[in-house]
Amino acid sequence: MSKIIKEKLADLGYHFIPPAYLQNDDEYFYRNQQFCFDRKFRNLTQEEIKILIKNDNHSHNWDDVLVTDKFLPEQIQHSKFYGLVRIGDMDDVYLNFRDLRLPCGIYNSTIISSDFGSTVAIHNVRYMAHFIIGDEVMLANINEMETSSSAKFGNGILKTDDVEERRIRLELCNENGGRSVLPFDGMQAGDVYLWSRYRNDQELQTRFQEMMEAQFSPHHGFYSEIGHHSVVKNTHTIKDIKMGSHAYVKGVNKLKNLTINSSAESYTQIGEGCELVNGIIGYGCRIFYGVKAVRFILSSNSQLKYGARLINSFLGDNSTISCCEVLNSLIFPAHEQHHNNSFLCAALVKGQSNMAAGATVGSNHNSRAADGEIIAGRGFWPGLCVSLKHNSRFASYTLIVKGDFLHELNIRFPFCLVSNEAATNRLIVLPAYWFLYNMYAMMRNTSKFQSRDKRKFKNQYIEYDVLAPDTVNEMFVALAEIEKAVGKAYRDENTETEIQALGRSILLSEERLAGKDVLLDNVEFSRRKVVLAKPKEAYTTYQRMIRYYAVTQLIESMESKSFTDLYTLVGSFPTTRSQFENIGGQLVPQAKLDSLLTDIRDRNVLSWKDAHTCYHTWSEQYLDDKFKHAIASLAEVTGRIPSSWDEQFMKELLEEGLETRRWIFAEIEGSRSKDYQNPFKQMVYDSYEEMEEVVGHLKDNDFINKEREGLIDFERSVKKILTSLSFVY
Repeated sequence: MSKIIKEKLADLGYHFIPPAYLQNDDEYFYRNQQFCFDRKFRNLTQEEIKILIKNDNHSHNWDDVLVTDKFLPEQIQHSKFYGLVRIGDMDDVYLNFRDLRLPCGIYNSTIISSDFGSTVAIHNVRYMAHFIIGDEVMLANINEMETSSSAKFGNGILKTDDVEERRIRLELCNENGGRSVLPFDGMQAGDVYLWSRYRNDQELQTRFQEMMEAQFSPHHGFYSEIGHHSVVKNTHTIKDIKMGSHAYVKGVNKLKNLTINSSAESYTQIGEGCELVNGIIGYGCRIFYGVKAVRFILSSNSQLKYGARLINSFLGDNSTISCCEVLNSLIFPAHEQHHNNSFLCAALVKGQSNMAAGATVGSNHNSRAADGEIIAGRGFWPGLCVSLKHNSRFASYTLIVKGDFLHELNIRFPFCLVSNEAATNRLIVLPAYWFLYNMYAMMRNTSKFQSRDKRKFKNQYIEYDVLAPDTVNEMFVALAEIEKAVGKAYRDENTETEIQALGRSILLSEERLAGKDVLLDNVEFSRRKVVLAKPKEAYTTYQRMIRYYAVTQLIESMESKSFTDLYTLVGSFPTTRSQFENIGGQLVPQAKLDSLLTDIRDRNVLSWKDAHTCYHTWSEQYLDDKFKHAIASLAEVTGRIPSSWDEQFMKELLEEGLETRRWIFAEIEGSRSKDYQNPFKQMVYDSYEEMEEVVGHLKDNDFINKEREGLIDFERSVKKILTSLSFVY
């Protein structure tokens, strides 16, 4: 039962910190560190006090209301002051923000032990306690602003003598809390990913927590902050808030225990009807219209809109969630989820993903406890009205066709289409679907996500290219799976190695597979058949795209190097293809990641900021790592080690790459032009000309035109390199 306590009015504004937690016996020890002001404060003069009282102001102790020499008592009206209050420089001006014009000063407000920067406009703040307000801040029509002495501002820390139950945790990827992490300001998707994994490594888990706690003080007495040039208006409750500069908050119901990062370059806005509790909000975020978020991290330049609910979740950079519910999920950068009837729960989604209307990912449990998980590679796209079951795993760029998938799935084929064949009750997996049937949408992904990356400080390399070390490695896995499936379709009694070799020979031969059912094992946890559709086309396409990936990397290097220099360089590379890990959208060679984890265990890395330095170093080295991976991939897919690559091999490779680039462009243009040729697309318009006016002219399509220019540049580069190799093109 809560209890209302009576205390002396003269004590209001004092004894904010319990005596046991005072530092140097100074109640304002941390407050003075937070409030950096370059002017001296002084006591009020008797004349100024008279003017203040005349203007219906009150203080129990005017000696504790301190001002600078630029003080205008006429601009303090109908307000009450308790405890130590410091007011910065004032000026005979008003502040104007988006047509909200407020005179400088403090009006109709109750202020308890707070500090104000220069030229602030404080109007109708009914209760403000223990806040530090920056320069040129506008506060209007706020019911309650307060701070507790043990404020943590959304970080998962404990203050002195706090009990463990008070710690904020994000229960990610799994509803039973078995992968929970402790949030902190500056936490990146890579941090969360690493911390939520390796659960059997207790030493590493302990070090992760120590690294986080080392960044924060356990002491009591820190004040809430509203940064310079921020505007807060028409808001109900603000408690335990650390808000950056240039933020804009309007019509909010509740902000509690939050860090809100904001700056002039990347300002954050929070709008009407929102309730945000126990979270960290990154730079440049937009949160509007009835959003509910609890125990969350919203990374930079992301959006929550239109009643979205984000609970126990991490949302990566450049993402949007609106009209829907996301629970217990870890989501990497560039996620899109816009529909009121989509639902995402207990999932790890590795970015560049899209949730269609009616998609329900992870809502149905298949055990007696809430311990299911779903893991999806980047580019994940569950289509309209898709329902997926825990536990499931999906390779990168998996598209799932409408339907209820009643069994656990393990899809190891990137760029594939997964669908139910209702008439025969079979699961159909079509590998390389995106390349074969929707090249426009596939290749548009890279430029689309790059253009949406609004980070002002891109100190971490997020891979947006559809052809990258992670997807190429997955294609190699898929090639082996196709070989085994085809071999088994012809001869099931041999060893797995013999079956795979047989499948490879059939796939590389002229033999057609028409009429032969090729089935997959260990894809769905059910007794029904799982059919591998178009295995030969998929096999050929995967190989072609791997070679093309390598060629694009080679061309960039060969434009600045002679063949001899390139030959020497690649000869020094490892011949084994490296494994890469996607940590928060950043691709990292597994060996480098293992080295970082070892350094963390050995205390060579002492804080998460040190870990971020490693991320930044990896980003600088990534293109070199990607190039080495491309060379090893090319050696593996062609069966020729780099020392055997002669000029003839390189000529054939470049010519094939150019042919592939032309094919890609033709597919991009062709898949988009189908929309203009489809009579059902045209039937809602009176004429073809009206359709073009509504949807735009195909010839004006920005992406197609950029790809056409890119093809011309690619042709020019290949011709130049071929000429340098003394071949006639």
